[in-house]
Amino acid sequence: MLLADLDTPALVADLDIVQRNVRRMADLARRGGKSLRPHVKTHKSPDLARLQLAAGATGITVAKLGEAEVMADAGFNDLFLANEPATEVKATRLAILVRRARVAAGVDSLEGAAILSRAAARAGVVVGIRIEVDTGLGRCGVRTAEAALEIARAVCDSPGLRLEGIFTHEGHVYRASPEEVRTACVGAAARMREVAEVLRTEGLPCGLVSVGSTPGAAAMADEPGIDEMRPGVYVFNDGMQAALGSAREEDCGLTVLASVISRPEAQIAILDAGSKALSSDRAESGSRHGAILGLPQARIDWLSEEHAHVDLRGVPAAARPRLGEKVRIVPHHACACVNLHSYMVVARADRVQDRWPIAARGRMQ
Repeated sequence: MLLADLDTPALVADLDIVQRNVRRMADLARRGGKSLRPHVKTHKSPDLARLQLAAGATGITVAKLGEAEVMADAGFNDLFLANEPATEVKATRLAILVRRARVAAGVDSLEGAAILSRAAARAGVVVGIRIEVDTGLGRCGVRTAEAALEIARAVCDSPGLRLEGIFTHEGHVYRASPEEVRTACVGAAARMREVAEVLRTEGLPCGLVSVGSTPGAAAMADEPGIDEMRPGVYVFNDGMQAALGSAREEDCGLTVLASVISRPEAQIAILDAGSKALSSDRAESGSRHGAILGLPQARIDWLSEEHAHVDLRGVPAAARPRLGEKVRIVPHHACACVNLHSYMVVARADRVQDRWPIAARGRMQ
């Protein structure tokens, strides 16, 4: 079956590009002496996670307990929840999950550690703990080494908890220009080394220093004192990564196949893939919701739920897509796009190979 025979909109993963991306990141981590624990929130697919493990990943990272449960059901047994399950309900679910899979979790407060300790003790399990450190994003994570030290002491004194180390998401690199990314990563890595040294000086275990972002991966691979990297979107890449300079168009392995369903004016095309297929995440300028392959001058300038509005003024008249023609769109943000679909079509070039379920789709709890 050919891609041209598919109904639309359809989410398409180019397996040749995906496998190349997976190998490239695994090689980058290996050359830098880092372990690789990819973040599966991007693809939410056990099939793709297995490709990553086969290429050398040591385990996987998840964003939500629901994702962890899906992956454990699929046979994965080394997971890190890069989030704070800081409620009684989530702590109880985590403790139950730890009975059948090795799952570590994040903490950034004494209260959160206490909640996890109570749940683990009730369940008779031990939960691995990583303390989150804010290195510039301004989201979760302790702001000082002293706060990390206080939590580390509490974790070590709490039944049912085992301190593994520290982690960060250097997500502020997404706000940096391509020229500023390395500087931001060097600063984040220095901060992580500082916090780790404070813990070790006080005799506390800090066996793991973990970082995670796709645009920061190349810089972090070179940084000393970093043990693990957790990039996610590299498996597909997207328009955002291309804008940041961490991917080229030929590295983008995820597209949404869409049909031209209306040509109301000579310079306008309407596609059948709107915000429910591409997501509402958008770039500041240019083709804001994604790039149409083969039509670099076309601009997807706005979406409604079921439609994409394409400005064709920059496209030569002879190259403008006709009614019924299909186009492939590299989404601006792959992670948000994937979560809208129940499966992805797996292809090589223009030929369909398989259909993989997005098993953890919508598992937001």
